[in-house]
Amino acid sequence: MAGDSKKLQPIIIKRIRKGGHGKHGGAWKIAYADFVTAMMAFFLLMWLLGSTTEGDRKGIADFFNSPLKVSLVGGSGSGDSSHVVRGGGADLSRTVGQVKQGDVQAPRKTINLQAMQAVQAEQRQAERARLEELKAKVEEAIASSQKLASMRSQIRLDMTPDGLRIQILDAQNRPMFDSGSAVVKPYMRELLQHLGEKLADVPNRIKLEGHTDAQPFSSGNRGYSNWELSSDRANASRRELVAGGLPEDRMLLVQGLASSLLFDAKDPASAANRRISIIVMNREAEDRLLRTPAEPFEAPPAATTALPIAQAEPAAPPATERFPLR
Repeated sequence: MAGDSKKLQPIIIKRIRKGGHGKHGGAWKIAYADFVTAMMAFFLLMWLLGSTTEGDRKGIADFFNSPLKVSLVGGSGSGDSSHVVRGGGADLSRTVGQVKQGDVQAPRKTINLQAMQAVQAEQRQAERARLEELKAKVEEAIASSQKLASMRSQIRLDMTPDGLRIQILDAQNRPMFDSGSAVVKPYMRELLQHLGEKLADVPNRIKLEGHTDAQPFSSGNRGYSNWELSSDRANASRRELVAGGLPEDRMLLVQGLASSLLFDAKDPASAANRRISIIVMNREAEDRLLRTPAEPFEAPPAATTALPIAQAEPAAPPATERFPLR
């Protein structure tokens, strides 16, 4: 029995593993690496502080005390640099601190007001000379044509602050349009096409205006008045100028003014008030007309759009039939 108990006794095998780091393991390597990194950053910071000037160190201190103020206002060390980025140097040849404005002057743009005014005066003189030459060409073209010579008394050419103004006046015995119509007469069409050919020689922009007299318009079409009639006649004249060779992009403004600007204020019903005005604008007039709404300017009263169609009927019976047609 004793021999059997010895046979049943368990056998215990102890295996000893060699090597390893004991209880602490390998965590000390991570701690040492963090320590070395911190020391490197510390010495790098000391080197940077030692290589900067007093003004730069004060700027750095101000930035950390109030970063928003320094970013907006600037200061020594942050705004003394001529670089577009605050605190950044622009001269790579400097090894100590930033390049300050005392060392490098930032470029400044200066405007010679007298020289600019002299150039503008020369431009105005040259432009006026060009318009005077155009005026002479138009007068010569009208005088040399037998067909246009008959309308010479109806044409007015004058220089205005806006440029050269060519006015074609109506006449009782030689109207430009049929009464109450925007259909151009054949001789008026020929004159406008000749003018379009001459106006194509200059680069100036064109403003076209239609005018009527002060007599009320009589028509069966409700809402159609002198405003619409003057606008339609101005646009019909524009088409004839373009047919004569004037580029369409040279026409800047076409408007109907009805009887708001009379040629003969003493006689509002005069035939001379029915006219077409062609203004060859100078540069100042063009800039004034193209100015944005944010820059208001004084302008004569004008109506570029028609009156609303829906108008209240007058209380008294209309008496427009007594007036002659336009």
